[in-house]
Amino acid sequence: MTGYSRRKVVGALTAAAAMTVAPAARAASCAFTPAGPEGPFFPVKIRETDADLTMVRGATGRALGDVIEVSGRVVDEKCRPLVSALVEVWQANAAGRYQHPRDENNPAPVDPNFQGFARLYTDARGGFRFLTIRPGAYAVSNAWWRPPHIHFKVTPVSAPFLITQMYFAGDELNGQDRILNAIPAEERQRVVINFDGTGAEGVPAGTFDMVVGEGYSG
Repeated sequence: MTGYSRRKVVGALTAAAAMTVAPAARAASCAFTPAGPEGPFFPVKIRETDADLTMVRGATGRALGDVIEVSGRVVDEKCRPLVSALVEVWQANAAGRYQHPRDENNPAPVDPNFQGFARLYTDARGGFRFLTIRPGAYAVSNAWWRPPHIHFKVTPVSAPFLITQMYFAGDELNGQDRILNAIPAEERQRVVINFDGTGAEGVPAGTFDMVVGEGYSG
């Protein structure tokens, strides 16, 4: 990612979002996405909301950690795109810390170069795309570490909202996570995502499609 300006990165993401959706996205199941808790760290102080979480305007560097690209579609239970749906995204930084007052006792460092939050709107195909870093794990208690995950709140124009969490396939903490494993086994694969693609900037990319509609009961 070195050498790319903020304008160039955001421009590339915007252009990529307008392209034809990848086959994995087109083949999305129209079964509803499992809901997850909002958690205590929804941002209360928002600095920026654009599609590049790896940089903050006025900061001197890029966020620490492995840069990734997340894209997907928001559709209803009949696989129809939900256009202009609000997609809010928030997550911990690479060290496993949120920029939130409730996480002040976390010994992990704050990353001043990490945006930590995005507010996006889906395009004509229900698509969205953003650049971020892979979040770190963190301890809830001595007996429970949360695996890397990204929070999503999706608010369609005329459908119930969805709050969910996206997880990373292959992470060793997934099998111990109380929130992920509260989802029925046959539904978990809808929120556990492989990052085996390549994004517009040459970074690992994953596709997270979300299904929500009038019949949603999560």
